[in-house]
Amino acid sequence: MDMGLYNKTALVTGSTKGIGKAIAIELAKEGVHVLINGRNFEEVERIVQEIKSDFPATSPQNATADIVNSRQREALFAKFPDIDILVNNMGIYEMMQYEDIDDEIWEKYFRTNVLAANGLSKFYLPKMLKNNYGRIIFIASEEALMPSGQMPQYCMTKSMLLSLSKSLSKVTRGTEVTVNSIMPGPTLSENVQEIIEGMYPDEEITFSEKEKRMMSTMLPQSEIQRFIKPIEIGRLATFLCSPYASAFKGSPIRMDGGMVPTIF
Repeated sequence: MDMGLYNKTALVTGSTKGIGKAIAIELAKEGVHVLINGRNFEEVERIVQEIKSDFPATSPQNATADIVNSRQREALFAKFPDIDILVNNMGIYEMMQYEDIDDEIWEKYFRTNVLAANGLSKFYLPKMLKNNYGRIIFIASEEALMPSGQMPQYCMTKSMLLSLSKSLSKVTRGTEVTVNSIMPGPTLSENVQEIIEGMYPDEEITFSEKEKRMMSTMLPQSEIQRFIKPIEIGRLATFLCSPYASAFKGSPIRMDGGMVPTIF
């Protein structure tokens, strides 16, 4: 299906692996020129070359920057002043007990997961409004609605992203600019796959069987009883970036595999 995105330019933060990389690839499939972002130049360049090889009609570019650092953000803005799509994907997470989280950790998560995304949005949103076209997507989490208690410092930031997305959407009233959020459930990133593989090292069972066993014991509330594939989130994000999703405004869109047990 042609999503009407040919020749658009998208910055996807944290796009060297996992959900970010999947979104970048799905956008490139639609002819989008993707700006690949990460902190390691060689790692970013490897993904740029991979996408350039797989989708030669596009012009992916290296957008190496630590976007938590305001100076590096400014350098990124100078190099790429105009984009059509911003996907705020980059974020950090870690299982932590509440009593072990000090103020420095709270601030680190706020700066990384919220302020970095806000800094990018604050720069690019006015330009999108001037052009009367643009897409901003925040990658949140089902933990924003249903905190598990296992990483409160992370959940706090994801809830904040939902609020920020709704607030920014109000600014787009009457325009063809949209701001929305995606809330993925447990997703099969590279790190998660390694964890699953390591949980049953001595058992001669397939990865799919390991995955199902882990889901049934640790995440029984999941209705799909498997981890969400990054490509599935990538396809959803691509749709939200397209003209077909122009009526989605300030919407928190769940792809949680049935993790959240409530209607809303």
